[in-house]
Amino acid sequence: MFVSGFTIARNVIKYDYPIREAILSILPIVDEMIVLVGDSEDDTENYIRSIDNPKIKIFNSVWDDKLREGGRVLADETNKAFSKINPKADWAFYIQADECVHEKYHDIIKQALFKFRQNKSIDGMLFNYTHFYGSYDYVATSRSFYKKEIRIIRNDKNIISHGDAQGFRFRNGSKLHVKQVDANIFHYGWVKHPMKMTEKIKGFHKMWHSDDWIESQQNLNNDWDYNLVEKAERYSETHPAVILERIKLKNWNFEFNQSKVKVSFKNKFIYFIEKYLGYSIAEYKNYILLK
Repeated sequence: MFVSGFTIARNVIKYDYPIREAILSILPIVDEMIVLVGDSEDDTENYIRSIDNPKIKIFNSVWDDKLREGGRVLADETNKAFSKINPKADWAFYIQADECVHEKYHDIIKQALFKFRQNKSIDGMLFNYTHFYGSYDYVATSRSFYKKEIRIIRNDKNIISHGDAQGFRFRNGSKLHVKQVDANIFHYGWVKHPMKMTEKIKGFHKMWHSDDWIESQQNLNNDWDYNLVEKAERYSETHPAVILERIKLKNWNFEFNQSKVKVSFKNKFIYFIEKYLGYSIAEYKNYILLK
């Protein structure tokens, strides 16, 4: 069995992405790691090279700014990276620059890939998500944060990155048939100093909106207010070992204050139903889950 990893990278130093940790977190699972480095305003390429692992293969790309609408450029770059994987690969593991896999899941993931490698009815693997928010001590639990997504796909070039690269579908738009893996992706995209978070959000909006629209947004002229989220809960378990050093260097404080948050009556009712009935209402599902 051969497993390829792949990711995209651009301005990772400028926007403080934990891509080093992301790559290291899946290196024990993959046989190669494709990193497609976009034209950056910082030293992203040399930062990736400093990881210095023979599995890592770096390629260069120029992002097409005409694909600004809907974040399509992210999907375009992801597809480019996917096209670089070894043709003999059975599976491809996509990791974004702000995601990590806990080492406690490594064997579980490898076992699932080996078990289903010959079952061509399975197009990919679905992961649970833990979205850290505001600091490494909180996770976002509001409905606006997706609970599951595809991160491993079959080496099938009929599969492409979907939308803004959140997940994958077939070229004809149909959903992939996937198996659930009993593992979580730890998402750290919402854990930055409030000033850095605003810079990141501004840069991200450039892949959706015009410069005039960005300048008109008052909340993008101040440090980011993390109390905009509807629900967050304290996290008491462990983090991946690869990110512990970054956590030590955290230089800001955040305490989620539920009293500052305004939750609509509709969402209060939905949260109540979900809590006591144990299932999600109208949850977005970019996949077909196989039993």
